[in-house]
Amino acid sequence: MADGTSSLDSAGIMRVLQLLPHRYPFLMIDKIVDMDGDDSCVGIKNVTINEPHFQGHFPGNPVMPGVLLLEGMAQTAGALCIHHRLKEGGLSLVYLMTIDKARFRRPVMPGDQVRFVVRKLRNRGLVWRFGCIAEVDGVKVAEAEVSATLGSGEGL
Repeated sequence: MADGTSSLDSAGIMRVLQLLPHRYPFLMIDKIVDMDGDDSCVGIKNVTINEPHFQGHFPGNPVMPGVLLLEGMAQTAGALCIHHRLKEGGLSLVYLMTIDKARFRRPVMPGDQVRFVVRKLRNRGLVWRFGCIAEVDGVKVAEAEVSATLGSGEGL
């Protein structure tokens, strides 16, 4: 932009559904905000008591499974990759490759809003690596590094 500021993109639920193949009950993000090119973005997940995993994790003390927090991080990073690549006419599917340095800091409960903050660490060809933080009310609840590869969905 002429005044030196950059424009940040966002994606509501309908755009998220276009970017990702995931559907309920496995879609872990409700919207994406502050998309800065392919460098960073924030995914938003509104955690509700009616989600199926709370029936067994844990009755009387519902806690969002850590693996689903990791999935939310990966989906946010994947949506950022696809959003950027589609602007270039590129490949349209992303596949999780690795999860490293995962740490869980505090439980996420129904009623919480999780912010998945992802920042690109690097990309080489079709492989991308992101640093991810999950926050609730500004407090870090989990973190990890994830890497993924882009593909067409055929032959991977």
